[in-house]
Amino acid sequence: MTERNLEVEDLRSVIRDIPDFPKKGIVFKDITTLLADAKSFHRMIDLIAHRYIGQKVDQVVGVEARGFILGAALAYKLGTGITLVRKPGKLPYKTIQKTYELEYGTDTLEIHEDAFAHGDRVVVADDLLATGGTVAAVVELVRECGAEIVECAFLAELEFLNGRQRLPTNKVFSLLKF
Repeated sequence: MTERNLEVEDLRSVIRDIPDFPKKGIVFKDITTLLADAKSFHRMIDLIAHRYIGQKVDQVVGVEARGFILGAALAYKLGTGITLVRKPGKLPYKTIQKTYELEYGTDTLEIHEDAFAHGDRVVVADDLLATGGTVAAVVELVRECGAEIVECAFLAELEFLNGRQRLPTNKVFSLLKF
């Protein structure tokens, strides 16, 4: 096993499983234990950021709410700004919005209409890729604002939910896979 693989496995071991949350039969991957551990948090950001060093990245997009944590740290490490994607009514300026399907209903996200200069290259950051619906909506918002997706970056991916199939081909990176 390579040194990087050992580091990734160390990060995996810090994440706590919560059985039957938020409902019976689901094993929730609780990343708060990783975020609270300074060494693990720093290593996670370093491992993800290393992927984009030397690439032209203009902005990181943080997806509400845990994506703000990952996105802000990643933006700092890459020397970029961070653009927030939020629930309706949370951003103070003119926004565009996207409504998308959930398992039981719909949800809506917004971004400032002037979030990017035309052609900006962005990394979309979130904590977890599950079904992909939320991030697919974010990708549409980013493109509608005239920016280009470098990649969608996640701390973890639940592979059995096939979320990456809803995202741009060859533009998904997950540090951990479950």
